[in-house]
Amino acid sequence: MAALACLIYFTCSGGAFGLEPLIGTIGPVWGGVMILVAPLVWSLPIALMVAELTGLMPEEGGFYVWVRETQGAFWGVQEAWWTLAYAVALMATFPVLFVSYLTFFIPALGASADGPHPLWGALLRWIVAILVIASAMLLNLKSARDVGRSAKVGAVFVLGAFAVMVLVWLRRGNGPDAMAGVVAHGFEVQNHGAPLLVLSILTYNYSGWDSASTYAAEVDEPQRNYPKAIAIALIIMVLSYLLPVIAGVSVTTDPKIWSDAAGWPAIAQLIGGRWLGSLLATAGMVSMWELFNAQLLYASRLPYVMACDRWLPKALAKVSPGAGVPRIAIISLCVIAGIFAALSFGDLAVIQCLVYAGAIVLECLALVILRARHPDAPRIFRVPGGWWGLGYVCMAPIAVVILVLFAALRDWKSFQEHLLAVGLVVTSGVCLYWVRRRIALPRVGGGERAELLEAE
Repeated sequence: MAALACLIYFTCSGGAFGLEPLIGTIGPVWGGVMILVAPLVWSLPIALMVAELTGLMPEEGGFYVWVRETQGAFWGVQEAWWTLAYAVALMATFPVLFVSYLTFFIPALGASADGPHPLWGALLRWIVAILVIASAMLLNLKSARDVGRSAKVGAVFVLGAFAVMVLVWLRRGNGPDAMAGVVAHGFEVQNHGAPLLVLSILTYNYSGWDSASTYAAEVDEPQRNYPKAIAIALIIMVLSYLLPVIAGVSVTTDPKIWSDAAGWPAIAQLIGGRWLGSLLATAGMVSMWELFNAQLLYASRLPYVMACDRWLPKALAKVSPGAGVPRIAIISLCVIAGIFAALSFGDLAVIQCLVYAGAIVLECLALVILRARHPDAPRIFRVPGGWWGLGYVCMAPIAVVILVLFAALRDWKSFQEHLLAVGLVVTSGVCLYWVRRRIALPRVGGGERAELLEAE
């Protein structure tokens, strides 16, 4: 249970790392409000949806299977394809942020130190990111159990580092007074022109609950353990975001500090000195490495399951004889993520947000369809509140998706390259279906699991 909760936590969070640009963009008070509201309209509904669907259909492939069995092969392929694109963009952010935290120890890696040779500096940062990806790939090639053990150790270290920072802040004694001043003057939005960036940062930090479903078949007693592990991970997530932010904004609200270039190591150094900054920088690197591991674990199961259904080349369906992991799928995703690691954190956050939005809508529809078709099928967990509860679970994330689309259309001139990338993902997903539909397995609107539900 503990390992699963930690693995889910690192699939969905990994600490407050990556949250810094939110505070720097809209200020500490509005940032704090967003931290409290986002779980209610995004994380909690998706977590409840995942708990019910995973308990009902704990199969390798997770949300791909849910959508395929409820909405047919076409939408199942789109769900998996969009999620793969989202996963690649998301995975690429972790080595990028790893390098940014490493610059606390090696300032020469920072963009500000490039001087007259910016291309050499960018190349060096990219090489470090590639090394991070390679080390995580080696662990994933061993087994899912090894990734779970590593996540457990990493979670203890990362949460412990933030706990130490908060305790040092409390010992200073002037934290509450400073926070009162921040709140009194903090309801002034610092940037009115970046709604898509703000939403992208929020979804980046609060997404991934559905991703934890793809390795359900490799978990002992998933119907019983998944809901409990999700609840534990969600509570830890909110606390691990809110408490460090409260401590951090009491010492500085400078947008240059609250950024992916400086971030938690610089903030911790202001609170407790160089040693505390070093601790948070180390925790940031550990977090990014563990996040990449967890994301690679779930993402590599998608091409494996799609290859089993013949939507992708059969080589991706091969698993290693000893560890039972999809070796070629893992290596392929690492190569693609390594290419995307050349982009900035902001670019990757926007791309993953836009692609993920469409996938969430299909998953919400899958929940409604399965509840309508099989209301009495055995479920270890059911979203409480009847159809009213189901309405909340589905409509809250869809409302966020609509807001994301509105923001994208509003600022489309500022994100033309990102929208083009998303358009290529959608177009290639449709092409994949039409090219492979004659050789793929006949799964439209059904499958073995649907037959089993009908029999029940």
